[in-house]
Amino acid sequence: MAYMEEIKQRANNLIEKLNVEGKQDQIKLIEQEAANPDFWKDNQKAAERMKELSGLQQEIADAEKLKTLLQEEKYDEISGLLDELEILLYLSKPFDKGDAILGLHSGQGGVEAMDWTQMLFRMYTRYFERKGWSYEVIDQTPGEEAGFKSITLSVSGAYAYGMLRGEAGTHRLVRQSPFNADKLRQTSFALVEVLPDISEDKLEIKDDDLEWDFYRASSHGGQNVQKVSSAVRLKHKPTGLIVTAQAERYQGKNREFALKLLKGKLWQLQEEERKKKEQQFKGTYKTPGWGNQIRSYVLHPYHMIKDLRTNYETSNTDSVLDGDLQMFIDEELRKF
Repeated sequence: MAYMEEIKQRANNLIEKLNVEGKQDQIKLIEQEAANPDFWKDNQKAAERMKELSGLQQEIADAEKLKTLLQEEKYDEISGLLDELEILLYLSKPFDKGDAILGLHSGQGGVEAMDWTQMLFRMYTRYFERKGWSYEVIDQTPGEEAGFKSITLSVSGAYAYGMLRGEAGTHRLVRQSPFNADKLRQTSFALVEVLPDISEDKLEIKDDDLEWDFYRASSHGGQNVQKVSSAVRLKHKPTGLIVTAQAERYQGKNREFALKLLKGKLWQLQEEERKKKEQQFKGTYKTPGWGNQIRSYVLHPYHMIKDLRTNYETSNTDSVLDGDLQMFIDEELRKF
């Protein structure tokens, strides 16, 4: 009885927070905008609003499903749905509902770290497949012997940034090295960087502050890329930030990717500054960089992956490295 009462209380609280009437008003507003022929002239903005509309409709459908399950007293089904929907309520920070930029960078460990970076690339892209998200490679620097020195992806999907933002930080791998005959135990590090995909109207950059440079892409792009200067290097003069994009064959697409990446990094700079000011009286603020190790992956002499912030752990390392990340992400969202 107590279990059923708890489920009812959680479900009713969630239905209230989903605010169906407010979302219906938002839907009407978007539909009115879409009825104007001028709405479709800006393809990017129209696509964003349609994506927002789809998300609102899904949230209303979820609320209605909860109400139906309550009437039918299907408490086990309600419990599973609640676990899923309550996580989405934590995703209310700026840009959480939108797309993301994911950067993976090898650290200490030489070829081991580059191979570890490729393992993380596989883990995250398998996770994207599980979520039904799509991704494009913006930029990559292959390792000399194996893996990646760095690789940057544009990730598209509902709540991509919100789900991934907690993955930012240093990921540590301990295993027997496959790169030396003695198979010694080796520790290597990779940095995961997560940035929001920021639309044009959310962060303006003056053209005069930008310095563009174009060059030929590296050999991994194929022979066709070598004939033209399709790769892009973009510098933001006021901050000195530099980004590159060379994955696409066409300069225009690489320019678009470079600007997207720069906007994400500029927003991150502003956010880090804001958080430092907030935290100066509350304690030490840790930036999601090399000094902030968030997760340890041990494959030898035993198998264990542990998140150092939530203490959530599992011995099923193969499953996690194959993209089964959701429990780590959910625990991080609940904690923070």
